[in-house]
Amino acid sequence: MQEDTKKINKGILLTILIFGCFLSTLNQTLLNVALSNLMDVFDVTATTVQWISTGFMLINGILIPITAYLMKRFTTRQLFISAMSFLLVGSIICAAAPSFSLLLIGRMIQAAGAGIIMPLMMSVVLAIFPVEKRGSAIGLLGLAMIFAPAIGPTLAGFVVEYHSWRWLFIGLIPLVILVIALAFKYLVNVSETSKSKLDVVSVLLSTVGFGLILYGFSSAGSKGWDDVIVILTLGIGIAVTAVFCLRQIKSDDPLLNLSVFKNKVFTITSLINVLITMMMYADMILLPIYLQNGRGFTAFDAGLLLLPGALVNAFMSPVTGKLYDRFGAKPLFMIGLLFIIPSMWAVTDLSESTTYMYLMIRTIGLRIGLSFITMPLNTAGLNALPKQLGTHGTAVNNTVRQIAGAIGTAVVITIYTVQATSHAATVMQGNPSTTPEVLKSLASILGASDAYYFMMILSVAAFVITLFMPMKSKITIEKKANLVSKE
Repeated sequence: MQEDTKKINKGILLTILIFGCFLSTLNQTLLNVALSNLMDVFDVTATTVQWISTGFMLINGILIPITAYLMKRFTTRQLFISAMSFLLVGSIICAAAPSFSLLLIGRMIQAAGAGIIMPLMMSVVLAIFPVEKRGSAIGLLGLAMIFAPAIGPTLAGFVVEYHSWRWLFIGLIPLVILVIALAFKYLVNVSETSKSKLDVVSVLLSTVGFGLILYGFSSAGSKGWDDVIVILTLGIGIAVTAVFCLRQIKSDDPLLNLSVFKNKVFTITSLINVLITMMMYADMILLPIYLQNGRGFTAFDAGLLLLPGALVNAFMSPVTGKLYDRFGAKPLFMIGLLFIIPSMWAVTDLSESTTYMYLMIRTIGLRIGLSFITMPLNTAGLNALPKQLGTHGTAVNNTVRQIAGAIGTAVVITIYTVQATSHAATVMQGNPSTTPEVLKSLASILGASDAYYFMMILSVAAFVITLFMPMKSKITIEKKANLVSKE
């Protein structure tokens, strides 16, 4: 049963949701600096180990469209507690995993929980906060969503360096149990439930389509772009995804309501979202690989380098939320991208003498830029939609973000792997006596530089798209005109 929004203690509700979101987001990036270590422990390659991260995002991306249905069918409380239970079971499996495949299964189960939490949280905010307060509320959620990846790599680096990677999961278990206990005691329902039917065919189409596209991109790193399997999986994946989209457009009760793309502001913010997410996730994986494989830094060093920038990002999030409520999205996006473009360009020429401090300052610049974009991007897209499309807008938004993050990571790691292999061959031709350690280090540095070139192009493309975004006053006038015409 839905509670009266005036009687809801928004403070307690937000605190529980933020804590749950914090743990599921922390979990998403926790293993990024441990990937080099896991490559050694389980004797797997960079293209295989990145599935720890890519697979997590893929399950998220597949599950998020289903959350629009789940939010209609189940209460806030039932969904939140189920999501945290998935996180708990997944963490227990990962902590005890004797092999890479079992670790991956544990990660997939964790991802099922995380996939439900994000859209659920955004929908709760849309339900209990008026339009003019949403920027600030989502800014607060942003603090959790950004603070978690901020401390994740440093925390993971410390644990991997001085203990075992298994403690990353063992440490999560009591915290998840605590959140479940708090949810049982304090969490209230803010949504109406209805007996809606799940479109199983759409679920299968989205799972197969997104799964094959991602598998194709990920395999290109080890198999090459001209490999038959890569071409086939990408081709079939795109075809199946196209069938899924057509089915959603024709359906009266779609799994993912694609009519949200009829709204110009929502479409523009979604495109920017794709590019920004690709860069953000790829940077969080590529930089630690460069530092550890190319430069010989420890996992803890790599985590520490990411910390100051991520802390700045986290604490800027509530500030940019308030700025958004006041000035609208377009000025914030432009300022953000004017920070992001130079910070991507700054790492297109990495070498063995690039200093730790230079990389840290560059990462702070990147994170300041991201803080002007990440949360205002979500708010701007959702505020432009009519209320009845709120949950669908959230589901589309999160699906786009997770799949973009997964594909972006896969593409960047593929570029890195292909270029590193090519540079290694060139170095060996020029100097056959090069030792394997020096060869691995040089190839890794040059491969990372090439991958950052690709990310710089993405940041310039995002800036160009931002120019088409209308100003705040124009959006408000258009929205009022739409409401009048509907009346």
